[in-house]
Amino acid sequence: MTYELEIQIEELRVELRNAVDGAERRQIQAELEIVQAELIVAAAEMEGLAEAEPPF
Repeated sequence: MTYELEIQIEELRVELRNAVDGAERRQIQAELEIVQAELIVAAAEMEGLAEAEPPF
């Protein structure tokens, strides 16, 4: 799962570098931040630092 997220992050970085329109850049930046957060959570779950299921 983390590999796919890392690939997606790299693709978004490329898109961000090539984006000319300000609105498009903001959209890509927001997507990039979300995927980076997902990667952090996935890595924490793999290392046992976070639980995959909610506590309730």
